[in-house]
Amino acid sequence: MAITAAHVARSPRIRLGMVGGGRDAFIGAVHRIASRIDDQYELVAGCFSSNPEKSKASGADLGIDPGRTYESFAEMAMREARKKDGIEAVAIVTPNHMHAPVALQFLKRGIHVICDKPLTATLPEAKKLAKAAEASGVVFALTHNYTGYPMIRQAQAMVAAGELGEIRLVQVEYAQDWLAEPLEASGQKQADWRTDPARSGAGGATGDIGTHAFNLANFVTGLELEALSADLQSFVPGRRVDDNGHVLMRFKGGARGMLWCSQVASGCENGLRLRVYGTKAGIEWEQENPNYLWVTPLGAPRYRLTRGGPGTGAAAARVTRVPSGHPEGYLEGFANIYAEAARAIIARREGTPLDPAVTFPGLKEGLEGVAFVDACVRSSKRDAAWVALNL
Repeated sequence: MAITAAHVARSPRIRLGMVGGGRDAFIGAVHRIASRIDDQYELVAGCFSSNPEKSKASGADLGIDPGRTYESFAEMAMREARKKDGIEAVAIVTPNHMHAPVALQFLKRGIHVICDKPLTATLPEAKKLAKAAEASGVVFALTHNYTGYPMIRQAQAMVAAGELGEIRLVQVEYAQDWLAEPLEASGQKQADWRTDPARSGAGGATGDIGTHAFNLANFVTGLELEALSADLQSFVPGRRVDDNGHVLMRFKGGARGMLWCSQVASGCENGLRLRVYGTKAGIEWEQENPNYLWVTPLGAPRYRLTRGGPGTGAAAARVTRVPSGHPEGYLEGFANIYAEAARAIIARREGTPLDPAVTFPGLKEGLEGVAFVDACVRSSKRDAAWVALNL
């Protein structure tokens, strides 16, 4: 069963605005594609860059009405809120330090928010933003896109159903090599802001990809972290944020975990991998082969579940788009988050109950992610001392 426009109650498209994501920005294009896959959104306005000229040029590239391409996000929030056909939701695809100030402008005007991760650059900002979002009553979605993969939904359902038994071990890693050299010194845009603590926050690899790994482990297992011990490194000379991290994790209930995130692991492209082991069985999944979930029963042969194939259940089916054997992954995972957020927004618009099966990361996951980075930095500064999340 694929998620298509036919599976979402037909309603006028959600009028979407975007802050960030202009020319030369990678993630903005990903969000735009994801928002359009199910035909539930229409991009009608934006402030695509902090540079007014670049914002206008980017709006022209995208065919946006020049009168709705803004020079500042504050102007955009104010003017769009006054329009009868103003935006209903805004996608925030800026560097981390701008997530909170941008979101706050739209939240106070009752505009739904779809924000790239992490939630904010600092924990105090995250707590302030969460309070504002809860008070506003809007839909707030955080694009931890890997939770949108069908076989991750399958894994979560298996854990929840007790098929693995009592969870004992969680191992998750996210390994890349794109920052193995001082790319930021060349002026490369993505490397430049991601290695600047003023814009990325105190965590480098921990904030950029460690939060994805941490969120994935939490999403699948449903476990709650009790404490962590982190050893962070900046291997590239002169780098001001970590580019590698090893984290030991203690979960409430007794389960133990390990998380490794690295952007200096030579030869690794996008190596997000999760392994969970319980008293009855284990599961293994990797993002570079996302259509397969390996199951390792205790005392029985290892076997493979395939997206769309026999043995998978309703949780995977509702976010499966194409027949098994066809590649499906990154963009579709993002689109599943946008589709789930659309369901929530349309339910608010029409005053109808929201299907309890609708699932997407939000404020809770955002707060946990920023608190994870904060705890890793605190722990590493204290020679990998055990610390709790400051939630």
